[in-house]
Amino acid sequence: MSQRPAPAPDLPSPVLAIESSCDDTACAIVAADGTIMAEATLTQSGHVPFGGVVPEIAARAHLGALPALVRDVLDRAGMRPGDVGAVAASCGPGLIGGLIVGANFAKGLALAVGRPFIAVNHIEAHALTARLPGITPDGAPFPYLLLLVSGGHCQCIAVEGVGRYRRLGGTIDDAAGEAFDKVAKMLGLGWPGGPAVEALARQGDPTAFALPRPLMGRAGCDFSFSGLKTAVAQKLAPHDRAALPHDVAAGLAASFQMAVSDIVADRIEHALDMMPDARGLVAAGGVAANTALRARLTGIAQARGLPFAAPPLRLCTDNAVMVAWAAIETMREAASRNLPIPDDIALRPRPRWPLSDMAARFAPAGVTA
Repeated sequence: MSQRPAPAPDLPSPVLAIESSCDDTACAIVAADGTIMAEATLTQSGHVPFGGVVPEIAARAHLGALPALVRDVLDRAGMRPGDVGAVAASCGPGLIGGLIVGANFAKGLALAVGRPFIAVNHIEAHALTARLPGITPDGAPFPYLLLLVSGGHCQCIAVEGVGRYRRLGGTIDDAAGEAFDKVAKMLGLGWPGGPAVEALARQGDPTAFALPRPLMGRAGCDFSFSGLKTAVAQKLAPHDRAALPHDVAAGLAASFQMAVSDIVADRIEHALDMMPDARGLVAAGGVAANTALRARLTGIAQARGLPFAAPPLRLCTDNAVMVAWAAIETMREAASRNLPIPDDIALRPRPRWPLSDMAARFAPAGVTA
């Protein structure tokens, strides 16, 4: 089986994909060879007053935005609905209301134009983005270690092939992105918190405050950020947050970001020890856009003689290009096994969808993967 993305066989192409698992409404059209024909992402603003995503607001916003967004992407690609070869959508894990809206819209479109519908696992889409042609010179050959860091996920995953994943470790409390959001709220910054904390951290001293590094040095590659978040709150307790001195806020932001980078770097070193056959290190998810974290990960990979890959910033956060590419990889894998193109029209969206379930779609009939 090819370790790199193979030349596209005769697959349904192009793929129109929809992403609606959280607060980004996205649509993209991608050809079987990875050419991005058109893409668009709308980030919802209705959650800002709440300092986090409100599921009901997100679902309603997806419902209102999708028809016009899909029309716009089709227009920019110079296509009509009947010109697409397949339709895909994130079907989990994520906020169930948004997943239902996006998946049902995509299923309706697939039925209307008589095309197969591919259900995509949102985490698998992040896992395979580095293999999109043009992101890495060698196409991110299997196996590689994936660090998925976002608002809802923080995991180390051994990516051994399409549909073949091993979870090496993950967060036991908050995800890294969630910790960034909560610290940003403590500091009176905007939401989402990651970019705001990173911008403020550039103006501060990362050694200004002594903060803990939970689980650092421990065996395995699990993560914990709850204690770090609490420590930031304790450092802020003596101050009037309405008039927090800039140097204090910047120093806390820089110290927090450094602590997160130290924790992640330590956990990745352990994960690479657990995966000696890794041929690369890949980062994905919204927090992978953090430049300080990328620099640390690049250094770790170089020290081990491994390539480091991360999607461009626009493809780190939730997007539909990764959903389309995951569908293409799924169809390619099925073709390589002489299996029919999947048609998941009967699959229901689900808030939880373990990657371990993905191997089953390539199991021969009557065989449990």
